[in-house]
Amino acid sequence: MLSHNDIMSTIDMIDHQHLDIRTITLGLSLLDCADPNAERCAQKIYDKICRHAEKLVPTGETIERELGIPIVNKRISVTPIALVGGASETENFAIFAQAMDRAAHTVGVNFIGGFSALVHKGMTSGDRRLIQSIPEALSTTELVCSSVNVGSTKAGINMEAVRWMGQIIKDTAARTADQGGMGCAKLVVFCNAVEDNPFMAGAFHGVGEPESVINVGVSGPGVVAHALKEVQGKPLDEVAELIKKTAFRITRMGQLVAQEASRRLNVPFGVVDLSLAPTPAIGDSVARILEAMGLEVCGTHGTTAALALLNDAVKKGGVMASSSVGGLSGAFIPVSEDEGMIAAASCGTLTLDKLEAMTCVCSVGLDMIAVPGDTTADTLSAIIADEAAIGMVNTKTTAVRLIPAVGSKVGDMVEFGGLLGSAPVMPVHPKSAAELIARGGRIPAPMQSLKN
Repeated sequence: MLSHNDIMSTIDMIDHQHLDIRTITLGLSLLDCADPNAERCAQKIYDKICRHAEKLVPTGETIERELGIPIVNKRISVTPIALVGGASETENFAIFAQAMDRAAHTVGVNFIGGFSALVHKGMTSGDRRLIQSIPEALSTTELVCSSVNVGSTKAGINMEAVRWMGQIIKDTAARTADQGGMGCAKLVVFCNAVEDNPFMAGAFHGVGEPESVINVGVSGPGVVAHALKEVQGKPLDEVAELIKKTAFRITRMGQLVAQEASRRLNVPFGVVDLSLAPTPAIGDSVARILEAMGLEVCGTHGTTAALALLNDAVKKGGVMASSSVGGLSGAFIPVSEDEGMIAAASCGTLTLDKLEAMTCVCSVGLDMIAVPGDTTADTLSAIIADEAAIGMVNTKTTAVRLIPAVGSKVGDMVEFGGLLGSAPVMPVHPKSAAELIARGGRIPAPMQSLKN
């Protein structure tokens, strides 16, 4: 039974501490849309998305009004299009992305994810055709997000795919240069991608998922930062305990919304992803949480330890609140989407190398990072390879979302707007890894893969 204080505290979190449901995401299988004729396949994709998602946005808005809980985004994730389009006799998979985009606009969602390929152990014909179509797909659509999984703990890292993705990112940046490289903000390269992630740009509906499912992503960096005022100067185990209790309350709210959306849409409830997802708004920053623990600026020595404590406490609190925690679930560190990260990167304290170290202990990876427009494809591939190696060896999901800002140099700001925020262009190492990347092949799976 909730007490009056619990209710008033939750209202205060929503009104003053940026607590919200970041997304209700409808996962949808498109496997039955496969067709040798690409035009028919695209039409089937459009029709099925519109048919199954027509009530998603109005239902989310009704729940938002009735419960008084902000639901920032309504999104759709679909079966990796490399699988759906593999049977079609076409070289250009952009036709499928354009069908997804039209459907997303028709039903009114914010984003649709799943223009994706899973190539961690090799590439099929469909995978190759999808990857080569990514630059056109992301430059000719508004709401479509793309992802490619290039490695896993079980399979190792597909370095052929890593090499190719460096060039794909360059090409996508060039095609969307007039938008600050916006296409790259909708493209994620994964290691150990998960099938039930509700967050963009990496969401797709895995083949192990049901026909359709509702996954919810919660967020609450502002709530955690506010709570830490109660334990100023206290030992870190007390800090961890407070974060656990706060994450518990945030997750319970997410489960309530997820179950209500599931009931009203008559779609199975999947998971609550309890990730702390920041926004550019003041007071909604993961970086500021770390600084509240005692760091002068996020990125200085001690940042990785503070982030490890935060990530672990969030997970512990979340799993006590729900038996259906999934997705990525932890603390996100996207530079452009976090006001404190932007400030730390702008002053030079937060560097690319430090961010890489931080990804060893938190959710996802090098996220929404702008780099100079003249960064070579080989260097982009090398950054992807480093991050994939962290995920592979540590049996965790890692990802890279890099934006080569065409015409920009270190220190410039790149504006994306909305939740994507703005990013200071960060320096990369000038020395080349071209020979390493050119070798191709596959980095073998580590010993951790032999667990059966």
